[in-house]
This record gives sequence, structure tokens and C-alpha cells, in this order.
Amino acid sequence: MFTLTAAAAARIRQSAVEGGMADLALRVAARQESDGTITYGMGFDEPGEGEQPSLQAEGVTVLIATASRPLLQDTQLDFVELEPGEFNFIFVPQSPAPRGAGGCGSCSSAGCGSRGSGC
Repeated sequence: MFTLTAAAAARIRQSAVEGGMADLALRVAARQESDGTITYGMGFDEPGEGEQPSLQAEGVTVLIATASRPLLQDTQLDFVELEPGEFNFIFVPQSPAPRGAGGCGSCSSAGCGSRGSGC
């Protein structure tokens, strides 16, 4: 199951309010590149017709397309301080990555200020 930490959810909610997108859901996507690495993306979006939220967590509605679900299974989205004063979102697999996958993608907090996913 895809999860959000409390820190990630708080920053997402803050970004939504700051960007005037508090009524939108967070769309999260992942795709496996030809070299096996996984690229992650996220942004605010409206659900498609008939699309149901994948997750409600910490006050955030999350949408995940069917094609991205296997890559996001057992992945946690966190918001951490990478270096003093430098915060960023990171995607952290909670179980071994799919065979042939490697690396850990991240999306800057600016990704939460625009509509649509980065993938």
C-alpha cells in the first residue's frame, strides 16, 4: 500500500492552500525507465470521470493511476531535510524494488504547486 508520512501530508496540504488548489487531489505516478530506474512524479489534479481516490491519508486525497500502482505498492512518500535548510519530497520503497528497478526518485516541493503529475 502507498503511504504518506505526517510530514509529507502537512507539506502537501500547505502547498495546496498556498497554490489555491486545496480542493484538488494529489496525483502520484511512477514509471519504470528502460534502464530499470523508477521515475516518480506528483501534482495536484482532479479525478477523472469515474475515477475513485486510491487513498485518503492525513487529510490528503491521493489518486494513483492503475498503471502506476504496482510500482508504488509498498512505497512511502516523505518530506525530509536533505541538507541543512533544504527540504524535499522523497519516495521510499518499503520493500525490495521490482526486479530490474533501481534508484530512488524524488520530486521537489515545487511539484506540489502545479496541476498534473510530473510523469
